[in-house]
Amino acid sequence: MKAEICNLIQEGDAWMMASQIKSGPKKYFSILILTVCFLCSTSAFAQMGDVVFKENIVAVRFHMYGDQESLPVYKINSGDQLELNFDDLDANVKNYYYSLQLCDYDWRPVDISPFLYTKGFTQQRINTYRYSSIALTRYTHYQALLPDRNTTLTMSGNFILKVFLDGDTSKLAFTRRMLVLDQKAAIGGQITQPFAPQLYRTHQKVLFNANIKGLNTFSAAQQVKVVILQNNRWDNCLKDIKPTFVRSNTLEYSMENNLVFPAGKEWRWLDLRSFRLQSDRVKKADYRKDGTDMYLFPDADRTSQRYVYFRDLNGMYLVETYETINPYWQGDFAQVHFSFAPPNAAPYTDKDIYLAGQLTNYEFNDKTKMVFNAQSEMYECKAFLKQGYYNYTYVAVDKTDPSIRRDLEGDYWETENTYTILMYFKSFTDRADQLIGVGKISSRTDKPGISF
Repeated sequence: MKAEICNLIQEGDAWMMASQIKSGPKKYFSILILTVCFLCSTSAFAQMGDVVFKENIVAVRFHMYGDQESLPVYKINSGDQLELNFDDLDANVKNYYYSLQLCDYDWRPVDISPFLYTKGFTQQRINTYRYSSIALTRYTHYQALLPDRNTTLTMSGNFILKVFLDGDTSKLAFTRRMLVLDQKAAIGGQITQPFAPQLYRTHQKVLFNANIKGLNTFSAAQQVKVVILQNNRWDNCLKDIKPTFVRSNTLEYSMENNLVFPAGKEWRWLDLRSFRLQSDRVKKADYRKDGTDMYLFPDADRTSQRYVYFRDLNGMYLVETYETINPYWQGDFAQVHFSFAPPNAAPYTDKDIYLAGQLTNYEFNDKTKMVFNAQSEMYECKAFLKQGYYNYTYVAVDKTDPSIRRDLEGDYWETENTYTILMYFKSFTDRADQLIGVGKISSRTDKPGISF
């Protein structure tokens, strides 16, 4: 009976649901109420993030205006703008709209009216679009600058940008995280080696402090929350961090075990800024009338290789071209074939291998999972990528416990990484977390070794 009620709720058949309740015992009514409450609470408080819901939507880019390597951080009451770009492979004109949803620091939607955190229109149509030109792949490129002049944000915090069709929020195309900053905290810090012997050579520890002078805090440990990102990644962020010491207006964070990240290694790279002039990572290319396939040289496990510095994008990618004026609507797409050679030419018995980076949105699913080819003795997968410069890596995920993940690169504390510290404040009368500080720290600035 419980399974039938869930099916009826999902199908929205109210008449059949009512008839089932009338014909059954009274206890089924309690089951129905509990089920409805569960489904409502699950949808209302589920975490939101960067998700693409339509197969025709590709190359979604959301960042500060003119800076593709940045997080989308908008300073409240400033002239800053954020830039949104995406492509629709259906190659026709559609009515795309966007709206903003306020969330708490953990990206759960806050149940308040949008009119409390916005002034003006709560929905905006994306009016700037252009058909692709030169490229073999046909698509329509859409662009928007946020916030729109007809909309003003009145609260800081975490926001989810929702892009949907025809003004109907049920026709969701994709979502993206957005940070609105009301600067009230000054954050400074450094990256050091952990003291623990087992982590000393492989991990990096974040030490920082924040000055919150002028902020009326009754209990900093309860009212202030901190989230730390490594290389703008949300999939491995650290959160729920409490201050180690509170000295007047200064919060110090110096925990030994709670602020440690695996250091990794400089990222693998792929230059696709030109399909005609093949880069050193491209083994061969198949040029067809309707598209292009790029086959890369096989990659190997780099765990045992020594660390050498070279400048990378810390896992991100740039939409760029060598031979066109504007890469956003003149850049072409290619089906890029990746291959990874495991040690001893044998598949891992207890791990699944995934392609990872901003190019896959750090998603670990069937689309990014690599399949072992017994004939070539390599793991293989493909990705549909736009012309640009890419960083990527390979991640081994434990089959029995998917939360256990390991980069197949090795970890070296010397690695150059960028850490972003997000500080939130919520008074006892606030209904949402305010974003009061954003700090950025690089693990090294000396740039030794090879740089190109």
